[in-house]
Amino acid sequence: MLSIQSLCVGYGNARGKVLTNISMEVAKGSFVCVIGRNGAGKSTLMRTLCGLQPALSGTASIDKTIVEKMSPQERAQTIAIVTTDRVSSPGLTALDVVELGRQPYTNWRGGLTATDVDIVADSMEQAGATQFANKLFDSLSDGERQRVMIARALAQTSKIMVLDEITAFLDLPGRVEVMTLLRSHAEKTGKIVLLSSHDLELSLELAEQLWIVDAGQVKSGYPKEAIINKAIPAAFDTPEVKFDIDTQHFKLQKPQAM
Repeated sequence: MLSIQSLCVGYGNARGKVLTNISMEVAKGSFVCVIGRNGAGKSTLMRTLCGLQPALSGTASIDKTIVEKMSPQERAQTIAIVTTDRVSSPGLTALDVVELGRQPYTNWRGGLTATDVDIVADSMEQAGATQFANKLFDSLSDGERQRVMIARALAQTSKIMVLDEITAFLDLPGRVEVMTLLRSHAEKTGKIVLLSSHDLELSLELAEQLWIVDAGQVKSGYPKEAIINKAIPAAFDTPEVKFDIDTQHFKLQKPQAM
């Protein structure tokens, strides 16, 4: 369903290329976690796959249609996006924000059908956002906002969900709940879910596939394969912290005695 061919992402300025020669295919129903150090290029990759910024070369296609060639409506029906950007929606309730997820399917008047209403209600329940429905969106905490934005993405019923660092404002139980929800959503609906995360240990536990962004490249594989190939230690180890392949956890290194 998602095909990436010789993709190069970056910027047409002094920053130049960020990631090069990315080629892979992702089957429907996949839950993919994208991991890497700060500044490695995860967000640049995600934005390019969504069509929010152009590729420097190569293509990303969904069901054989190149993302950059999709119309805005087609793209909105195909890709749902959630980022960590603080969205301001003055005067809108959380319910209003989630209902916007149905906009790509409404007529010119923007009215919701009974089916749309049911999809919105179900999406809010799945994301744990029902209790916020009548609250002003701008009055919610960062963690509550993220649940509402996830509900909006679910309501979009798109083929692919792309979520960039969306668990950053959630506590540990909340991160586990949301990542489990997204994995279950991919499995039950056959949709593709791409989630970039700094929570490496949870990603190893829950992801069906890992993309490791490091040194201008993207390495993909199943979690155990990534560990065996030592891609994770290569990307994350420092003199103070090292990844233990056997336990799949980071360990602090004891300082050497003076």
